[in-house]
Amino acid sequence: MNLTRLGAAALLASLTLTTLTGCGMSGDKTPSAGISGTDQAIDATKGVSSEIHDLIGLEGSTTKAGVITDECPGKDPETHFSTFHTWTLTPAAPSGLDGVMERLKTSMPGLGWEVVGFEPDTSRNRNLTLTADDDAEKHSVKITYWAKDEPPKLNVSVVSGCYQVPEGETVE
Repeated sequence: MNLTRLGAAALLASLTLTTLTGCGMSGDKTPSAGISGTDQAIDATKGVSSEIHDLIGLEGSTTKAGVITDECPGKDPETHFSTFHTWTLTPAAPSGLDGVMERLKTSMPGLGWEVVGFEPDTSRNRNLTLTADDDAEKHSVKITYWAKDEPPKLNVSVVSGCYQVPEGETVE
């Protein structure tokens, strides 16, 4: 990944972190996700992303973006970090997206997620967006249905709470 793309990814992570209201992740109130090394936190976020993918339950192509780390607002960037994973699912059959957002809104609470937002975004297309928190896992997810894209697709952004590295370690 070149530096321009890396910088853009970090900016996107910061914007998403401040946009997601989940887990109290508004402003500088990012919740603690506990103590963890960078690799373990990245694995946890990959696991949450995978669970969301399975919950969506559609076959198709998924972008291959990796999990990145980002700073926590108001915390020492040497010892505190959050993780961020964004990806897009283009279903094999676009009709598979019919009703998927409503199904997610209904099924996620039974799996530990609290749906904290379900409304159109502010874009010209007024894309339907679902925001949910998993307080036990200290992750939030924002799923946006790009219905007017050709082909239509889902964009998924998963962000963690703020981790602290173990004593004597620094963020990798």
